[in-house]
Amino acid sequence: MLKMFTTQLTGLFKRIEEKEEYSFEEGARLLAQAPVGDGSIYIFAANEMKAVEFEAFHGAEPFKDVKIFKSIDEVTESDRALIFTRYTSDETALEVARQLHKKGIPFVAVATIVPEGEELHELADLVMDLRLTKGLLPDDEGNRYGYPASMAALFVYYGLKFTIEEILAEYEDEE
Repeated sequence: MLKMFTTQLTGLFKRIEEKEEYSFEEGARLLAQAPVGDGSIYIFAANEMKAVEFEAFHGAEPFKDVKIFKSIDEVTESDRALIFTRYTSDETALEVARQLHKKGIPFVAVATIVPEGEELHELADLVMDLRLTKGLLPDDEGNRYGYPASMAALFVYYGLKFTIEEILAEYEDEE
């Protein structure tokens, strides 16, 4: 079972990398505007996506210029935000998205796109699709299990982080 899960997970990462290639670059450019302009990147993560927050702050390579989103009152116009949630229909993430949009703060959302999650598309500057609509493994009854949403989110987080760091390094070299 582990071998099948590994194969499916590798395939998921490859699909995200291929289908969201443009989004990695666009999202990183949008988010990099914050540290270039003396702002911060605020991360909001719902439920199991808190893994991204922990990695950004307590991982072996913490992400500088990043703060945890606690209140819209902390966020200024020079800041940018990054929302991680399981589905685009998540009400908690949508409430944060509404607040950011109302205040005019550009943000990137990372979630599996679902039909009932259209509002997030309207609010976000960019939505990156985790492409994880069902579990990766079949069981004997025809159901699926093994839903690694936080692993997919961490993959996207690292892709954005690496790209942002490249952009910032180029910017510093130009100064």
